[in-house]
Amino acid sequence: MADAFAAWLKSHPADVGNTCRRGIRRYLLQGTLETPPSEGDGGNGACMRNLPVVLFTVGDAARFTRYTVEQSHLTHHHPLSDAGTLALGRMTQRLIVGEGVKECRDEANQLIAQYRPFRFDPYPRRASGYIVDTVQTVLYHFFYTDTFEDCVVETVNRGEDADTTGALAGMLAGARYGAQAIPARWREKLDPAITQLIQRQVDDLLRLSPLAKNTRGDTNG
Repeated sequence: MADAFAAWLKSHPADVGNTCRRGIRRYLLQGTLETPPSEGDGGNGACMRNLPVVLFTVGDAARFTRYTVEQSHLTHHHPLSDAGTLALGRMTQRLIVGEGVKECRDEANQLIAQYRPFRFDPYPRRASGYIVDTVQTVLYHFFYTDTFEDCVVETVNRGEDADTTGALAGMLAGARYGAQAIPARWREKLDPAITQLIQRQVDDLLRLSPLAKNTRGDTNG
C-alpha cells in the first residue's frame, strides 16, 4: 500500500493533502510505515481512503481494527482520526451484513461517549477537512435522510471539504440502500471503464474477506 501511495505521489496528482504528502515523503525517505503521533494529524484523509479495508475485513473485527490503524498511521497518527475512521468503518460493515440504522446509531453513540467532540446533534454546521467536522457532517446527514441521493446531495451541499464528506456519505448510504439506489442519471455520467474497475475491486475485496471465506466454509462443510 505504501508503495502504491508513493507511486501516486510521484505521478504529480492534482491535489495532495499536506498530512498525506508528509507521511508519504517520510516513507520514501526513511522507509518507515508509521508516522509519529502528532496533534496536526487530525485530518480526514485516512478515513476517506479506508473503504477497501472495510470490505476486505468484513467478518473479522480484530483484523479490521488492525488494518485500519496500520493504513491510517502511514500518514495520520491522531486519536480522533483513528476513532472516527474506525467508527464509520464499523457502521459500514454492520450495514453490509444486513444490520440497520439502529446498530449504526449504537456505534455513533459509543464514539460520542468516548470522544465528546464528535457530537453531531445539533449539527455544528462545519464540514472542513478536520476529522471531527467531517464525521459530524456525514453522521448528521446519514441519520436525518432516507434516500441515497438525499444523503449524498445534502452532505456535499455543505461545501468545504465536499469531495471527502461526499465520499464517506456515499460509503454509508451505499451500504444502507444498495447500488441500485444510486440515481441512474448519476451512473450514466461515469466513465464505464472506471465503473467496471470499481465493481471488480469491490467483488474481489469481498470475495477475499473473512465473511466470504466463512460462508464458503459453512456451505461446503
